[in-house]
Amino acid sequence: MVEQTVATDDPDPTALACFGLYLPQANEVLLRFVDGRPVSGVTTQFLAWCSHRLAARGKTALLLVWDNASWHRSHEVRCWLRARNARVKRTGKGVRSLSCLLPTKSPWLNPIEPKWVHGKRRVQEPDRLLTAHEIAERACAALDCPYEEHLTLPKKVA
Repeated sequence: MVEQTVATDDPDPTALACFGLYLPQANEVLLRFVDGRPVSGVTTQFLAWCSHRLAARGKTALLLVWDNASWHRSHEVRCWLRARNARVKRTGKGVRSLSCLLPTKSPWLNPIEPKWVHGKRRVQEPDRLLTAHEIAERACAALDCPYEEHLTLPKKVA
């Protein structure tokens, strides 16, 4: 997950979060962006999107190598994963997901981290702040993946 703050006088969002999944066997990265900070509701949207993409490729399981970010460990995400896995087991259709939390301060154990580091270097602009659209385009170009529509922040339910 990568995050960059943009200028507040800009009509762009104040933050842009990028969710990514690295598929080592295919040397492929799947990216999705959200205007705002990463939250559990967006994480579950991203996981559903990834599961759909992987199921279309005939995959049946996904190992999530995660750091200890709050949106990875949240009750909402854990419940979503549990419900999704139960549905896949019951129907025999879809992609099961297993989350593997990394030890604190050990990013080198996550295979996507080198991709993030090189991607960040290729996206940065030393002379000015980039718009959210420019960041998304550059990130996709740097990681050689197609640009997908932004995810949406879930609406708060009263």
